[in-house]
Amino acid sequence: MSFRVYSGPKGSEDISPIAKSQALFKQFESLDQALAWARHIGQGDRVALLIEGDDGTRMDRREIGAALGAGRREQIGSSSAV
Repeated sequence: MSFRVYSGPKGSEDISPIAKSQALFKQFESLDQALAWARHIGQGDRVALLIEGDDGTRMDRREIGAALGAGRREQIGSSSAV
């Protein structure tokens, strides 16, 4: 199974089906790897606009942001419990 992370400059609009064919993407074997890449590029001047998987997974930039935010809250919660 593979997951594709489409990216663009920060402030980009949602990616349209037509623009998707010309957009940059990187492919990963798992959703966890795709989300890790989305987090990584978000630290620079790019942002993950869309994650699509062969299994039908489709996450837009808002859903990606929510998933990454939930991951940060989990990490903070687990470190304060120690």
